[in-house]
Amino acid sequence: MTAAYLSTAYLAPVQYYSKLAAFDTIYLETSESYQKQTYRNRCHIASANGMQALTVPIEKPLTPKAFTRDIRISNHGAWRHLHWNAFVSAYNLSPFFEYYAADFRPFYEKKIDFLVDFNEALQTLICGLLDISPTMIHTTTYTPVVGNDYRNVIDPRHPLPDDQFVPRPYYQVFRDKYRFIPNLSIVDLLFNMGPEAILFLG
Repeated sequence: MTAAYLSTAYLAPVQYYSKLAAFDTIYLETSESYQKQTYRNRCHIASANGMQALTVPIEKPLTPKAFTRDIRISNHGAWRHLHWNAFVSAYNLSPFFEYYAADFRPFYEKKIDFLVDFNEALQTLICGLLDISPTMIHTTTYTPVVGNDYRNVIDPRHPLPDDQFVPRPYYQVFRDKYRFIPNLSIVDLLFNMGPEAILFLG
């Protein structure tokens, strides 16, 4: 059995899902102090204007060092509507958006209180679509040093070296305009490649 540690992530990048495909067991870090400006509440997609960041707004924690598992999603504003419209605008012409749209749309029509729960529900759907099934275990305490630690390796601001992941180019709707943009959200890979998406995780 092989195991790795990952942070929670909103529609995580391809690199993240390569770990879900490679390891039998994933320890999902929910006992850390929440970190802002990470994939924990944001993803990147390829739009007509280039790479676009989508962020799930969170409520300001009551304490300076709130645990990730206690972070609540803010219901102010119309972020769900904005995110869904961004997906439609970016991927309506992709080969498989129409095929998967009915799977994803309900997540943007209902409220889920906690960020970890929202992320994990989406992750469960995506793992099913990719036909991968790692055992997921939530951490109950924070351990600073662990093996196969990717909790802060996969980071939009300061990614750390990862010799186990080399992005493999695939078809993207706006590739002729922007060339291939690597390591976007897994939905970019799914909407563009469909059932073949799993082939790009190894």
